[in-house]
Amino acid sequence: MSQAHIDAPPTVATGRVRQLHPLPIRVMHWINALTIFIMIGSGWKIYDDDPIFGWLQFADFLTIGRWAQHGLQWHFFGMWILAANGLTYLIYGLRTGRFHRMLFPISLRQLLGNISDALHFRLAHDDPTQYNMVQRLLYLGVIGAGIAIVVSGLAIWKPIQFSGLVWLLGGFQTARLIHFLCMSAIFGFVLVHVTLALLVPHTIVTMLSGGPRIDPARSSQGPAPEIDTSI
Repeated sequence: MSQAHIDAPPTVATGRVRQLHPLPIRVMHWINALTIFIMIGSGWKIYDDDPIFGWLQFADFLTIGRWAQHGLQWHFFGMWILAANGLTYLIYGLRTGRFHRMLFPISLRQLLGNISDALHFRLAHDDPTQYNMVQRLLYLGVIGAGIAIVVSGLAIWKPIQFSGLVWLLGGFQTARLIHFLCMSAIFGFVLVHVTLALLVPHTIVTMLSGGPRIDPARSSQGPAPEIDTSI
């Protein structure tokens, strides 16, 4: 065995060092961004044809599709892409340990502190390799909303074939309400996400370039991962 091999850093030798946002994550992120835009716009067109709340209507320029049937076609198109991409994202996040590394643990004390900082406009975003507790909770919440919107969407799409699911959700109209509320939660998340991205532009750059290189093994052992900024 050569001396060069013996002296090689263990993280490099084992191939553990990776970018903050690996290529699969970046591809899935931008696919999600596009399909969520399609799903929300087409969903609003479908909603306008049979509103849940009489006082709420979406302007035509906010919707996708000339009429409800066109909106439904766009919705089905986006549905399959979003479902496949979302399932791939879940499998990837669980198998690679990304969820465990980036989204856990959740500390109630730190969460309350982060909320206080956010209300006073002091919430830091300097280190893209570490999510604060507010970010972790938001990401976990939108993942849960995504799962719920798929389940309720299946019940609305095929209420006869998935009659048991419709029953579990409390009926067809309740399933529609759950679907709408989950959509509203996802839309709210997108607004916050885009606003923060515009306020902290380097987060957009990292999602395009992959960001700094980190050592996941070391980041799981301490509060701050080893960062190589020479991308």
